[in-house]
Amino acid sequence: MPAFENYGAEVAQLETEIARKGVILGINWEDEGQLRKLARQALACHQETIQLDCNPGSPEGIAKLELFGLAQLMLKVMEQAAGDNMEVHGGPVWKALARALWKEREAGG
Repeated sequence: MPAFENYGAEVAQLETEIARKGVILGINWEDEGQLRKLARQALACHQETIQLDCNPGSPEGIAKLELFGLAQLMLKVMEQAAGDNMEVHGGPVWKALARALWKEREAGG
C-alpha cells in the first residue's frame, strides 16, 4: 500500500467486521486464553486444515473462516503501515485481537 493509504479507515472497517464475527462466535474480547487460541488457529489456518478447525456449513464455521481472513488482513495492514512509518490504532476489539496475534506469532504459532 502506498503511503497515502487511509489506514485509519481500513482499521475501522476491519475492526467492525471482526466485532461482528465476534458476536456470532461469542468471543469475549477480554479473555486472553480464548483470543490466543483463536489467534493460533488463524495463523495456522491453511486450505488443507480448514475442515479440522471449522464447519463451513454452519453460521459459526463461516464466521470463524471469515474471522481468520480478517486476522490475516489485519496483520497485513499493520505490517504495511509500519513499512510506511505509520502507526495504526484501533479500538478495543482491534487491540485485543492484535495483541493475541502478535503473541502467537512471536511464540511461533
